[in-house]
Amino acid sequence: MQVIVNRPPKALWEETLPGGAHWSGVMRRGTALRLTDLEGGANVSALFWNFEERLERYNMPDTLKAQHTAFLTRGHCGFSDMGRVLFSIVDDATGWHDTICGLMDDRLLKERYGERRFQEARNAMYRSAKEGLLKEMGRWGLGRRDLHANVNFFSKVSADGEGNLRFDISHSKAGGTVDLRFDMHALVALSSCTHPLDPAGEYRPTAVKLTAWRAGIAPADDYCRTFRGENRRAFENTSRYFADQEF
Repeated sequence: MQVIVNRPPKALWEETLPGGAHWSGVMRRGTALRLTDLEGGANVSALFWNFEERLERYNMPDTLKAQHTAFLTRGHCGFSDMGRVLFSIVDDATGWHDTICGLMDDRLLKERYGERRFQEARNAMYRSAKEGLLKEMGRWGLGRRDLHANVNFFSKVSADGEGNLRFDISHSKAGGTVDLRFDMHALVALSSCTHPLDPAGEYRPTAVKLTAWRAGIAPADDYCRTFRGENRRAFENTSRYFADQEF
């Protein structure tokens, strides 16, 4: 049986984010970003802001309660704290992305893996997701007060009957992808550091590929737009925000 892969149109740009590294950039309204797990077992911790007004940012509680979910996958949108759609997941070959477990910080990194500083190890140093994201945020005039709940793409964490969280070590496979369409001009910061609940006994974060292309604005029958009634209203709020720019 032939397997049909949904390939993006001609890329605007493409680059590889090494394991344990960090990245930030602006994704304009109507562009898309594909994250590809190159080796299997990747984790991409992501933060999102409205590039034009950075006090508006991704809101995890509203995102989850409006869409009746505890994780993200195809059809789900990332809501801002102003009730607008920052991004939509238009395709997903992985199926579950963690929203609740936060970031690996310096303290946890040192407790679990020890310390390897840049002075001795250069690019093989150990970096936490929190440290890497704060460095990227600083490039855009943001600081610790601008940290907010993140998404951990490619990671699956579920709860058992007693409320204990379980990290699925076999969830993300090599070649797995997730496609984000940006419905606002968004500032995006990414870290490919290990998930805080990953039980791996050594520091070995894996690389991901970033691929950007022009996806266009969500049409009226868009799957993400019609996925929930709350999504439709959030898209309407977003369209009003850009009403003076689109004719």
